[in-house]
Amino acid sequence: MVAGHTARAPRWIVGITGASGAIYGIRLCEELLASGIELHLVITDAGWRVIKEELGWDVARRRDTLERYFDRTSPGSLHYHDNRDIGASIASGSFLTEGMIIVPCSMGSLSGIAHGSSDNLLTRAADVMLKEGRKLLLVPRETPLHAIHLENMLALARLGVKLIPAMPAFYYKPQSMKEMVDFLVGKMMDNMSMAHDLYRRWGEEHLGEQTPDYPRSD
Repeated sequence: MVAGHTARAPRWIVGITGASGAIYGIRLCEELLASGIELHLVITDAGWRVIKEELGWDVARRRDTLERYFDRTSPGSLHYHDNRDIGASIASGSFLTEGMIIVPCSMGSLSGIAHGSSDNLLTRAADVMLKEGRKLLLVPRETPLHAIHLENMLALARLGVKLIPAMPAFYYKPQSMKEMVDFLVGKMMDNMSMAHDLYRRWGEEHLGEQTPDYPRSD
């Protein structure tokens, strides 16, 4: 341990933007808090709008809504930051974190990050990850993609940003929407180097006879 530093829980920033798929971000927060993470959450205004439309949350009192939803007895700790608070702790490179994940990530926020446009807390925190060489993971949710989207993703990939498109898998035969959501959340946690048991992995013994029965060509 470095002199003058004390041990702390792993610290991650989670951003939620106005792309469809708010459930991915909320479900990830649940798992991180259950894992004992110090979670710093920032949600754009458009992100709150999507949460209201897709999940039916009351977003008039945002901080109170988060505290009611997330289990306050979980081993992790939740710190909510207003996206307008450009002076928040996560806006500084001196505030140590393991990294940041934005889920879902709109094409607007992705573009701002790719071009270094830090005009709100979410994009500033992402810019900090880039300049400090920390993990930055984006979960884009848009289809179809045009050339500007792809060029922005390529620019970020070349900087070491991990792009995890919101694409469910079917090899494990999901039986519910929750299983499909958990698969993607599990892929996020894999790339955050965090243990979980959210989905069955290909090749594990218990997959056994669950290999999909594809139609034969003969």
